[in-house]
Amino acid sequence: MFYSHQPMELPEQFPESDSLYQPSRRRGKHKIYIGMAPGVGKTFRMLEEALALKQEGIDVVVELLETHGRRDPAEKAEGLEIIPRQQIQRGGIVLTEMDVDGILARAPQLVLVDELAHTTIPGSLREKRYQDVEFILEAGIDVYSTVNIQHLESLKDLVARITGVVVRERIPDRLLEEASEVLVVDITPETLEERLREGKIYAPAKIQQSLANFFQRRNLVALRELALREVADNIEENVLSGTRPGLTCSIQERVLVCVSTYPKSLLLIRRGRDWLII
Repeated sequence: MFYSHQPMELPEQFPESDSLYQPSRRRGKHKIYIGMAPGVGKTFRMLEEALALKQEGIDVVVELLETHGRRDPAEKAEGLEIIPRQQIQRGGIVLTEMDVDGILARAPQLVLVDELAHTTIPGSLREKRYQDVEFILEAGIDVYSTVNIQHLESLKDLVARITGVVVRERIPDRLLEEASEVLVVDITPETLEERLREGKIYAPAKIQQSLANFFQRRNLVALRELALREVADNIEENVLSGTRPGLTCSIQERVLVCVSTYPKSLLLIRRGRDWLII
């Protein structure tokens, strides 16, 4: 199942720039594919839509595709141009990172970037991949990207409590709020478990460990609810912000956050930030 808001217009064609960093006449549009966990099909869905746009004549390229050895997304990407990653030497090891300059020089209409919350290699110009994406958007290039619900900054405490895992790589919630479109790629926990057992998410050596930890059924149910609720809240906020008072029926919960000097007040503020009443 797929849920989205703010329908995204097709990318426009832009004239070539004299400089890689010349500001665009408009900011690129950002479409985010979000899911409850790895393996729900975010990357596959992103590639499907990109291939359809290519057939319509849109100039689409892939900059970052994290297949983690999975065959399906790698095969799906066949037929799409891939911009080589930047190679960086670190301690005798060659690492790869997104080549932002290469994207700006190529100047496509649309670029695909996997795993939005990724932390870049130390010494990179920008610390986080989402910051690279924002830089590309400022150049007027549209971006499709993927992320999992546990990477949202405001949910880090709740996710840690549910799964027992402290997520280190996070993105600010504003990215979802500012996105041109957010699409939830949703499957049942049972189907996700089946994919995991079939080796479609991780290597066989990691399957049982994953099932016993992050991919426990209760974790997946809770994460799925978080993903659906987050996008539903965004939908209502967008509707209310563009409508005169009294013309819509609000179903969103209203939360009063009572804060004190105790350290746990930070947790409450993060979760209730959108409805904070002092």
